[in-house]
Amino acid sequence: MVQKAAITKARAVPRGPEVWVAGPATREKKGRKMSEEEVEDTPRTYSGAFLAAIAVALLAALGGLIWSYTLSGRLATQQTELAEAKAQNVKLEAELRETDARLNVATDELKTSLGLTQKQLDSRAQELQQREAKVEANAARLASAQQQTAQQVTAVSSAVSDVKTDEGGVKTDVAKTQSDLANAISQLTSMKGDLTGHASLIARNRDELEVLKHKGDRNYYEFTLVRGQKKPVGTVSLELKKADAKRSKFTLVVYSDDKEYEKKDRNLNEPLQFYSGKEPQLFEIVVNSVSAKNTITGYLSTPKSAPVPAATGQ
Repeated sequence: MVQKAAITKARAVPRGPEVWVAGPATREKKGRKMSEEEVEDTPRTYSGAFLAAIAVALLAALGGLIWSYTLSGRLATQQTELAEAKAQNVKLEAELRETDARLNVATDELKTSLGLTQKQLDSRAQELQQREAKVEANAARLASAQQQTAQQVTAVSSAVSDVKTDEGGVKTDVAKTQSDLANAISQLTSMKGDLTGHASLIARNRDELEVLKHKGDRNYYEFTLVRGQKKPVGTVSLELKKADAKRSKFTLVVYSDDKEYEKKDRNLNEPLQFYSGKEPQLFEIVVNSVSAKNTITGYLSTPKSAPVPAATGQ
């Protein structure tokens, strides 16, 4: 308290120049001067802190404004993007509805097309069943003929057993008859046709063809063709396009009912099938030989109910 009062009094009374003498008094005077400077510096310290606090507050406020502005800009951008996304969704929904409509139309067309295809398949299946029934009927007739032949052989064997005279000669005749019958049956080769896939009996030479003719199931027309020649056979016409004797292959064109059927690179003894007539019936062609002179020989087989050429009188 005494020092403060002295400092206040010193400020109020002006002093002139003083001469200091080194010594204890000088040190005391120096100590007083330092205390006065400390007292004068104290208010300055408090004002700097206040200004610093204000500066920090201003900086914080400025930062808050910048952050708010940035956040506002981001929100505006996000709102714009959201609006664009909504517009895109509306566009996609419209496109989706249009696509659904197109799919419905395509589905209706496909259903109509499948309905027609199913009718065609049913009709085709019915035709195949009818053809298969005809083939089975032919097979049944063949089995009946074989059974009759077997019965005839049995009857001959029974008659031979009853005959006591010339037993050796009768046995020889029976053995020959059985051998001829077995040979005739073995000649009837069964092969699958190129069209129906069902097995049919074919003849590989003239003798076997005679066996088929005697069966009486179908009509047979023999032919010989030279390459480049179009020749009528039965109710159709045939033309040889190519003959390869080394490979036993040939290419044949069939003209029937204003249509052409090309049988390309076919083999010997292969049943070549096609349909002919107002009520289509199955015809077959079998080629038995191919010569080096671009010539083929074979026969045409037609159903008994098929039309016959007027010139033959058959």
